[in-house]
Amino acid sequence: MSSPYGLHWLPSYVLPFVTLSYPTDAPVNPDSFHHSAYYGTGFQDGCLIITCIAVMAILRDLVRVYILEPFAKWKLTRDWERLHPPHLQPNGKQNGVANGNGHAEHIHGEYPSKSAMSPRDARKIHRSVLRFAEQGWSAIYYTLQWSFGFYIHRNLPTRALNPTELWLDYPHFPLAGPLKVYYLTQTAFYLHQILILNAEARRKDHVQMMTHHVITIILMVASYWCSYTRVGCLIMVLMDWNDIFLPIAKMFRYIGLYTLCDFTFTWFLLSWFVARHVLFIIVILSAWFDGPRLIKVRWVPELGHYYSPVTYNTFVYLLVALQIIQMVWFGMICRVAWRVISGQGASDDRSDDEK
Repeated sequence: MSSPYGLHWLPSYVLPFVTLSYPTDAPVNPDSFHHSAYYGTGFQDGCLIITCIAVMAILRDLVRVYILEPFAKWKLTRDWERLHPPHLQPNGKQNGVANGNGHAEHIHGEYPSKSAMSPRDARKIHRSVLRFAEQGWSAIYYTLQWSFGFYIHRNLPTRALNPTELWLDYPHFPLAGPLKVYYLTQTAFYLHQILILNAEARRKDHVQMMTHHVITIILMVASYWCSYTRVGCLIMVLMDWNDIFLPIAKMFRYIGLYTLCDFTFTWFLLSWFVARHVLFIIVILSAWFDGPRLIKVRWVPELGHYYSPVTYNTFVYLLVALQIIQMVWFGMICRVAWRVISGQGASDDRSDDEK
């Protein structure tokens, strides 16, 4: 395999883990990414996915341990200290008098004693710190990846409200370098999420989350392999958009900013409905009706053509299954919205128990 990155000095078995595999000639008249390098697809792409999972695991721990957790601990500890001022002496006065410099001189070297944090409060703060850091990593990832995905989407000749362009000129192969990077990093993220889901404390919706991630990975791998990458990119951009705001709302809640939490959660609710139950359904309907009508080629794998009634219908049925899971979640989200309206504050029904 040749490498365009000047890494020829690396052993050949290392290159697939650090570079994009299967470089190839660009199409004669590409309709997007005119100045990008182009690539094919194959099993070696899994090597780069493995590298991305390892990098994400390291970055997640570094960001959590050295940035997010210290900040949350400082914020929550400061708020607790403000609610629990130092104890006064038994006579009701602090044991000290002011000197000429305005500083307190304490008799017998005694100072006002600070309130001792109870084990229960300490556990509560520790739990909130961990949850804040977990959600912080999700907020950072989804913000960065949605921005990258939106850049990809803007450079493709596809639009959410006119998805017929998703199927014209199929198959869309080879892949532009940025699009390939986007697909592989997204696949790595959801594989990493499955590892996290089974390593940490179980959430209330563990089964739904696991089912969602498995279906998502199957759709991503299948669409990548069968050249349905344009519809895949559009769907991932729609999904990632509102996934930015739920972690942020939870972060506000964990550090006690409840008004900001409720406001962010309301925006998340609206963005979820528009992206996942309006625009996503438009994409599903287009896949159901427009795809079979506009895709002219049939099953010719050696030319990158992977269309057949069985494979295509399976693809559509998985999209419908994804929509059903999201409808279940939307019902849970609406219950949270009712608590906000009734003045009880936002608390995600999908989260783990806050005991």
